[in-house]
Amino acid sequence: MMKLPACSVVALLLFVLLPSCASDDRLVVGKPLSPGDVVVSDAGAFALGFFSPSNSTPARLYLGIWYNGIPELTVVWVANRETPISVAGGRSSAPAFAVTNTSNLVLSDADGRIVWATNVAAGTAGTTATLTNAGNLILRSPNGTVLWQSFDHPTDTFLPTMKLRMNRGSRSGDRLVSWRNPGDPSPGSFSYGGDPATFLQAFVWNGSRPLWRSGVWTGYRVSSEYVLNISAIAYYTIVDVADDTYMSFTLSDGAPQARFTMSYSGELELRSWSDASRAWDVLGTIPRRGCSRYGHCGPFGYCDRAGGGGVPSCKCLDGFEPASRGEWSSGRFSQGCRRREALRCGGGGDGDGFLALPGMKAPDRFVLVGNKSFDECAAECSRNCSCVAYAYANLGSSSVKGDSTRCLVWAGELIDTEMLGDNVEGSEILYLRLAGLPKGRRANTKIVKIALPVVASVLLTFASLVIVIFKCKGNKQKQGAHKRLVMGDSTPEVFGEGSPTEGFEFPFVSFKDIIAVTNNFDTSSLIGQGGFGKVYKVKTEISSIYLYKGKLEGQEVAIKRLSRSSEQGIAEFRNEIILMAKLQHRNLVRFLGCCIEGDEKLLIFDYMPNKSLDSLLFSTV
Repeated sequence: MMKLPACSVVALLLFVLLPSCASDDRLVVGKPLSPGDVVVSDAGAFALGFFSPSNSTPARLYLGIWYNGIPELTVVWVANRETPISVAGGRSSAPAFAVTNTSNLVLSDADGRIVWATNVAAGTAGTTATLTNAGNLILRSPNGTVLWQSFDHPTDTFLPTMKLRMNRGSRSGDRLVSWRNPGDPSPGSFSYGGDPATFLQAFVWNGSRPLWRSGVWTGYRVSSEYVLNISAIAYYTIVDVADDTYMSFTLSDGAPQARFTMSYSGELELRSWSDASRAWDVLGTIPRRGCSRYGHCGPFGYCDRAGGGGVPSCKCLDGFEPASRGEWSSGRFSQGCRRREALRCGGGGDGDGFLALPGMKAPDRFVLVGNKSFDECAAECSRNCSCVAYAYANLGSSSVKGDSTRCLVWAGELIDTEMLGDNVEGSEILYLRLAGLPKGRRANTKIVKIALPVVASVLLTFASLVIVIFKCKGNKQKQGAHKRLVMGDSTPEVFGEGSPTEGFEFPFVSFKDIIAVTNNFDTSSLIGQGGFGKVYKVKTEISSIYLYKGKLEGQEVAIKRLSRSSEQGIAEFRNEIILMAKLQHRNLVRFLGCCIEGDEKLLIFDYMPNKSLDSLLFSTV
């Protein structure tokens, strides 16, 4: 795979190659960090210290965090990227990074001038700064309260478990900002982050000019996944809670180190470390080349990524044609498309109607209208002659806010639209206003008036029946495939009557749903762990939404995620399921379902609090 240069993976020289003294994972008051010293996270994944770009003249010092166990120096966070420390000979003192008595982190140069500092209100004695194994530098008070953390102040790199916050109210969203060039960590021209006008989408910018835009959020939790290798996956999620909306990603157990980096060349890159090549592999880049770049197909044009040709291409929305056929045929699309027929809103005739375009990435420059049902959203656009399109989504299962509706309306040109295809996260139905669309033609005879509704009802009933039949058949096939994966050859068809799995049925749950319901296996849901793996408790109101509706409705469940280190294979996993199925009893924890995806193996049980069975069996009446 081609290796692209990135500001965080260029060859840098440490100011001092060998640390003058060993350090643990924290800084305390009275023990500053000097050039040559390093703080290493408890498991050795990350290090904090001073570094200097190799081509800086005179030498400039920066305080940063980098991967500790990777031979290619890869800096993921820089404190003083705008205020480097100049290094000159003949000085008796050296720069220092310290925890102060005022509960702040302060970086000072050799003359004692402060070049960077946190801005924490005065605290109490005993404050410490700890570098975690996730690469997060955390300043904590003696009682454990987080006063400041580097994850809240990203530079150019997005690490697993980091929260990249979207714009919310008066608080600005976070941005990844590129280095200026491979040897200069100061802020460059390119950035990635949430839309400053809304929390519903994200951008890659060159200065203030957008280069790429995500789809508008439709309520999905797990938006994408990348296969890092044959047994490792990265899950990218969006979380929306009462007063916060953020993006995050996590890695499956055993996955290699991976990170998103906003490169100085203008691309957001997902990179994964390869032990085989001893280098960072580029797994994906944003923006991609071609028509997926922002506004590439012009007004009322769209990038067709769902077409059968395999190569994305620019097309005009239905009811539109190229504004300049000459430029369109030569591959220049900036003028976009124009209407074939002018809108008739307010005039006579059939007036305007709305054409449903499924599988679309909604255009940019929308207006968000709150507290609207689907019909109210449609009416909002229909009665306004300047409204050219609308789209609707209910965020109820992914948002805990009071208003879970998302009504978008557009006036003027439709910019940066894409055809993604059905059943793609981020795709939705765009309702496009066109002239002369029939809203239900009038018939001249009573026979037609009676026959059309009857025929329509019959066809609708028949179609619904066919859909139900095929859906049930599809579900059975899907369940059967999953059951065969779990049970292998231990099926009644192989063993005959009396086989261990005869009459055994279990619900299966998709791994995406489990990722969503546990917020990427967030530690706040963790209730236990051991050599077998980890156990997560899922709250009732969440589990009723995501986990196998109808069978796990309204329950508290425990999700057991088996560890790879347990060395349990499919055969052992199958035996465990069979055993639990045959041991169902009112005094035993009830087995509810399972999941297998790649190397991930999970079991789902009724949640039973500690001592609850003891109280049930031995309580006095």
